Amino acid sequence: MTLRDATAADLPAIVDIYNSTIAGRMVTADLEPVSVASRLAWFDAHQSPTRPLWVLVDASGTVAAWLSFDTFYPRAAYDGTAMIAIYVAPTHRRLGLGKSLLLAAVERAPSLGLHTLLGYIFGHNEPSLRLFETHAFARWAHLPRVAVLDGVARDLIIVGRRVVA
Repeated sequence: MTLRDATAADLPAIVDIYNSTIAGRMVTADLEPVSVASRLAWFDAHQSPTRPLWVLVDASGTVAAWLSFDTFYPRAAYDGTAMIAIYVAPTHRRLGLGKSLLLAAVERAPSLGLHTLLGYIFGHNEPSLRLFETHAFARWAHLPRVAVLDGVARDLIIVGRRVVA
């Protein structure tokens, strides 16, 4: 696998991977699939050197997974904190790609001007909670029943880790 910055040509695959998670109601709060057109502004926002969008591509050049760094809060004092999101293609799940992306994010975050990484994870998404907690992310916040997925109220857990002392 090769980790690199995403290009515009990767956006359809990124959207496909994202949309593959919606029906499971474990990963995203979107309830309907998104379109490539609706993600153009989001993609453009990730052309910043401090808030990149990375893809993991396999030997054939297929996007297998992606990670984004998103602004936590749009005030200057929070510029060193970013929320990260990790998505893996259905055909590449359970192969350690999420772990690889998470470790790369932790390792490279300081070079992006980041001192703190956050993850927003549904309380019922135990695999993602375990992944982050295994890599020294702690539960920093618990927002009970803030999301409603198909009539079921769901908790949001915010995990965090300082990557610079």
